[in-house]
Amino acid sequence: MSVAPIELFFWPTPNGWKITIMLEELGAPYNVNMVNILAGDQFKEEFLKISPNNRMPAIIDPQGPGGAPISVFESGAILQYFGRKHNRFYPADERRRVDVEQWLFWQMGGLGPMAGQAHHFVRYAPEKLPYAMERYVNECKRLYGVMERRLADRDYLAKNYSIADIAAFGWAVSHEWHDVSFDEFPHVKDWFERIGGREAVQRGLAVGAEKIAETRALAEDEEAKRTLFGQSRDERKS
Repeated sequence: MSVAPIELFFWPTPNGWKITIMLEELGAPYNVNMVNILAGDQFKEEFLKISPNNRMPAIIDPQGPGGAPISVFESGAILQYFGRKHNRFYPADERRRVDVEQWLFWQMGGLGPMAGQAHHFVRYAPEKLPYAMERYVNECKRLYGVMERRLADRDYLAKNYSIADIAAFGWAVSHEWHDVSFDEFPHVKDWFERIGGREAVQRGLAVGAEKIAETRALAEDEEAKRTLFGQSRDERKS
């Protein structure tokens, strides 16, 4: 039986990289559908049908549970789905699974949102707000400090390399953009280099690499910022 490729809806961002890395680690075939978040593709009706929160990444698996197609949005949920389906990077043993999940949710609820806010206020906000910049950069440093202590006596966030590492690495790639130097966190730096040396990780980061400059240029493009940071299509028109 042939394996139908995953349809991946993607833009090269920390959350998008989580999924390209996971798919490359699995060796699963996939097609990349670029969702240009600078042009407002995330607000299109066809995309909202699979990602109602108008955020990428999202996937469609043509061979989902029972052989029927399934769509999944939210990067953490996608990682869990693939981990269960392929029985890789997400252990079946309950104790080990809980260990992975707590660090996955730590990233989803902590590192990702705080780093995202740091990116916004440090790089993109129309006015510099010192309180907000300091607040979110310091919170990022606190979170990397949590990782630093965790990694002091182990190579990975859980017992073995897992979806928790893949999730955190996606954001760690952009650490300089949230004003964090890994010189302050030597165990995190070792972990980052260990994961970054994996060939599948390198292939995952290469997907859509030519679009990264467009995203970085967002800091100077007021129209693109209105598109990206508007919460709805109506807000973007105002």
